[in-house]
Amino acid sequence: MNPEQMAELFRPELERELAHLRADSAGTAEARRPVELDQQSVGRLSRMDAMQNQAMANAVDARRQSRITAIEAALARMAEGEFGYCESCGEPIPFKRLELDPTFTQCVACRSG
Repeated sequence: MNPEQMAELFRPELERELAHLRADSAGTAEARRPVELDQQSVGRLSRMDAMQNQAMANAVDARRQSRITAIEAALARMAEGEFGYCESCGEPIPFKRLELDPTFTQCVACRSG
């Protein structure tokens, strides 16, 4: 299978994942907003708990945003006809490697080296 065929195979999967990640990010926006420090309305332990939950939500969203960036880059490579080629050596990336993660940008040899 050539890189162009692989791009057509993986494009729908990447577009679905991207839509899902964006929806998840939008759905957790409330959990990531700054915690109010009004001591009259919320006790100290409740604020600490809210701040810990916010930190966890921010960490999850940071990983989500990283994946979004990788998917957008893969889709851009598809649009430019560069998908499936190693960014280091220019050789085609094997199908099995892209099957693991279509956002990979290097072949095994270049990634290991």
